[in-house]
Amino acid sequence: MKLIIQIPCYNEEGTLKGVIKDFPKKIDGISEIETQIIDDGSSDNTIKVAKECWVTYVLKHKKNRWLWEAFKTWVDNALKNNADILVNTDWDNQYPSVYIKDLVKPIVEKKADMVLWDRQTSKIEHFSILKKFFQFFGSFVVRFLSGVDVPDSVSWFRAYSRESIYRLNITSTFSYAVDTLIQAWKKWLKVDFIKIKTNPPTRPSRLFKNMFDHIFKTAQIILRVYAMYNPLKIFFSFWVVFFFIWFAGISRFLYYYFSITWDTWKIQSLVLSWVFIILAFQFFALWVIWDLIAKNRKLIEDNLYLNKKNYYER
Repeated sequence: MKLIIQIPCYNEEGTLKGVIKDFPKKIDGISEIETQIIDDGSSDNTIKVAKECWVTYVLKHKKNRWLWEAFKTWVDNALKNNADILVNTDWDNQYPSVYIKDLVKPIVEKKADMVLWDRQTSKIEHFSILKKFFQFFGSFVVRFLSGVDVPDSVSWFRAYSRESIYRLNITSTFSYAVDTLIQAWKKWLKVDFIKIKTNPPTRPSRLFKNMFDHIFKTAQIILRVYAMYNPLKIFFSFWVVFFFIWFAGISRFLYYYFSITWDTWKIQSLVLSWVFIILAFQFFALWVIWDLIAKNRKLIEDNLYLNKKNYYER
């Protein structure tokens, strides 16, 4: 088996050596270990440092294209160079590289298709109480929606089998973490996790401005991807709610209309009822449309899987 370890880099000349020096030289079940960096438009000496560290593949984006584009470039080059397992780690050494051998073990043993780091966020000292709460709540929401029982769903530092990469398609423009997790559930991929202890951060994140910016962007991804793969639960749920409100309103109107206590003010129930029944039918129509789109997307993804496999296996 061949393993390629990837680091996305954006002006990381100061931390890159510290990350690479702890990369494992030998792992049971792995015959070949190679390294790769994506220089995502850096203006410092990131590439020079990478070459000094004997990085196997040094790829460069002319301008900063962010994490999801770096992921696509990494996957393309790794598959072209016959990687059986792909590991994406961080650029600032927050995630100790010594855990890589544990991360790939379930895939080597064919017990998992994708393995995530569990940062044990409740035990991270530099996380505030508020951040710990939102990390817990966010992971709970993702677990509930995705059906994947992982404790740290927003961590994008993970290992993938070659087969899982063929199955997964990045649709988000912020982070692929939640996107690929929901897809893994819908595509029957086995997801596992390992517990790790993180190092203190060396600098603030460049992916988002603050915690609430991260929450907002992640929530958008969750809603979009979940609706794309499971439109029935979202649109049918809205239809049921609005239909129930319509039924309650029209029942109230009819009750007072046929009773001796009826007065003209009860007409408001009739008006509101028709507003909600229109909304109910709109969500019903959206459900039908999205369900048809989801079925077509499934056929397209099956064809894309075969095309990617034929292309890279060649």
